[in-house]
Amino acid sequence: MKRILKGILLGTVAGILDMIPMIIQGLTWDANLSAFSMWVVIGFILSVSYIKLPGAVKGILISFLVLLPSAILIGWNEPVSLVPISGMTLVLGGFLGFAIEKTTI
Repeated sequence: MKRILKGILLGTVAGILDMIPMIIQGLTWDANLSAFSMWVVIGFILSVSYIKLPGAVKGILISFLVLLPSAILIGWNEPVSLVPISGMTLVLGGFLGFAIEKTTI
């Protein structure tokens, strides 16, 4: 249970970090809440996943897998917006995977 709670808490931190530039850009609240909830879910999945990969790699892999359905919808209308989204997913996914691995072992 401790592992799951840490995953959710670290996912919340990643969600807040992802929302800061979105709020500054004036994006809609549905987009902000979608991004925030995605990171909370990713934190949970990372905390219960036992894929034998280094934490950062596992975080990046799972983050992009979770993002994929939304990325298809986003890219259909605004393909250019996938560049910053992918960048944040890469950085925050790696951070989150690393942090969960280091704090829950």
